[in-house]
Amino acid sequence: MPPLAFQQVDVFTAVPFQGNPVAVVLDGDAVPPERMQAIAAWTNLSETTFVCTAADARADYRLRIFTPRRELPFAGHPTIGSAHAALRHGLKPKATGRVVQECGKGLVEIKIDGDRLLLALPAPGFREPTPAQLAAVAEALGVAAAGIQRAAIVDVGPVWFTLQLASGDAVRGLAPDMGRLAALSPIGITGVNVFGLYPAGAGADLEVRSFAPGDGIPEDPVCSSGNGCVAALVRRDRVLEARTYVARQGRCLGRDGRVTVEFDDGAIWLGGHAVTCVEGLLQA
Repeated sequence: MPPLAFQQVDVFTAVPFQGNPVAVVLDGDAVPPERMQAIAAWTNLSETTFVCTAADARADYRLRIFTPRRELPFAGHPTIGSAHAALRHGLKPKATGRVVQECGKGLVEIKIDGDRLLLALPAPGFREPTPAQLAAVAEALGVAAAGIQRAAIVDVGPVWFTLQLASGDAVRGLAPDMGRLAALSPIGITGVNVFGLYPAGAGADLEVRSFAPGDGIPEDPVCSSGNGCVAALVRRDRVLEARTYVARQGRCLGRDGRVTVEFDDGAIWLGGHAVTCVEGLLQA
């Protein structure tokens, strides 16, 4: 197999090593699926992607997304990072200002907004937690159930038990019991997703933290699907009047991700900056 063009991209940041990394192989057509899985296991990042030729004529490329253990039909931060890498590698999109990705979930539209990339979030689904479920989540987080301002189980592909606390500072101060959080997986969730608002002038509109110990990720540095579920709940309950906001995530892990959310008629656009930290050839 010839050497493969490769980038490691930090997503939701313009500053290297402050976001959520994804490994991107630009010559995906040259790699058989079993080798893709082996490469993903070797990088040991949450996701490794392979940019391939699209089967759908409307798409600019087809993306295959692998965790160290399995292939995923779709994931958000790998979508943003792979679009960034493909554009850097010389991709010329078919439509001005848009990249269209083909993946296991179909076609995903990615908007080019200056030096930011924003994807169109899949339509969310909601179900209400039972009182017992809410009490179990509160206990796992170490907060009083009465201090939870709103909660819903939100499905954007991944399913997050999403709840709002009194403030962004309250979210940053959480010290959850990971064993108790992992025990919640049987209720059909990826994990627990927490947000809180900041006052004006704080540098961001809200803080987000996403915990998925049941999937082997105690805390995601900057979680696109988690932020998508927050955005869906913010829109449903009119938590903010603004048509756009910025969330911060990752500072409790030494990162500082920034996620931009835009509400445009019925659509939710979610994304931010990305920066290539490693670029070269993969001897696969």
